[in-house]
Amino acid sequence: MLKKVVIAISLLGAPAITFAQAVPTASRAGDLQIGGGISNANTDYVPNRVNGGTVYVDFDFYRHFGVEGEFRFLKDGKTNIYEKTYEVGGRYSRVYHNRFVPYGKVMYGRGVFNFANNGQTYANLAYNMFAGGIGLDYRVLTRVNVRAEYEYQKWMSFPPNGLSPSVITIGAAYHFPAGKLSIAH
Repeated sequence: MLKKVVIAISLLGAPAITFAQAVPTASRAGDLQIGGGISNANTDYVPNRVNGGTVYVDFDFYRHFGVEGEFRFLKDGKTNIYEKTYEVGGRYSRVYHNRFVPYGKVMYGRGVFNFANNGQTYANLAYNMFAGGIGLDYRVLTRVNVRAEYEYQKWMSFPPNGLSPSVITIGAAYHFPAGKLSIAH
């Protein structure tokens, strides 16, 4: 008899479980894009501008806020001097007209500088660095974005009084839309 009472009480709660509220359609785990680009920089060390490549990953975990990780390699072919940077930081972005995504970012990382003379490396040293940047992602297709970005870097403890490169990057990314949202942000 006790067993039948327990089963009856359990079944009374079953409709509440069956009609529980569904997960909201606007919820998501996050929004991810992975891309690369061609960079051109004023290194603040050699007199000419140098070229290189950039790889980046953006993960927006909340409506307008996310994180970015970035690797960049810039090299002056004539002197063998290069700058290699590893950065991570926060970003803020907005979506306009379902295609334009302007953003700003603040990064922290490590910069590796290859000192050379007459094409021969004589030192390869790493420095802490900060960076700030602004850019625009444009949705060409649902899963493809193109990017234009400007970044200003400040390398700490670089002799004699720091290094301040400025970098322009043009690139493209594959976009993994989040959850059930039609708009990624």
